[in-house]
Amino acid sequence: MSDFEPKIIAFCCQYCAYSAADMAGSMRLQYPTNVEIVLIPCTGRFDMLFALKAFEGGADGVYVAGCLEGTCHFLDGNIRAKKRVNYLRNELKNMGVEEERLRMYNLSASQGPRFMEIAYEFTDLIKQLGPSPFKKKDAA
Repeated sequence: MSDFEPKIIAFCCQYCAYSAADMAGSMRLQYPTNVEIVLIPCTGRFDMLFALKAFEGGADGVYVAGCLEGTCHFLDGNIRAKKRVNYLRNELKNMGVEEERLRMYNLSASQGPRFMEIAYEFTDLIKQLGPSPFKKKDAA
């Protein structure tokens, strides 16, 4: 399993998490190339179907990254997203899937190094869990 490279989808709000990713790039900080960033206007617009579709499409892990709690540009978008992520994590557990495959992170636009750390930490976690149980056997 050491050659397993997970596919990771990161749903990032445009104001903080995406800006942090951009800052990481500007600072020439490298993060795993298997992390695919999907820009969303606010994590409050994150829909649980986004994560389910990502898993269905072959993602091994999904994370949602938004503004620090209390600093959302749309007031409480990240709080609503956190509730959705926690609900879906519980549903994954009920289906027998590791809830760790879905996470939520909060960071500010100035935290490029933290964005890089999250990308590495989450990639390492998913490598330990192995391929997603949602993947079809013939698609490997």
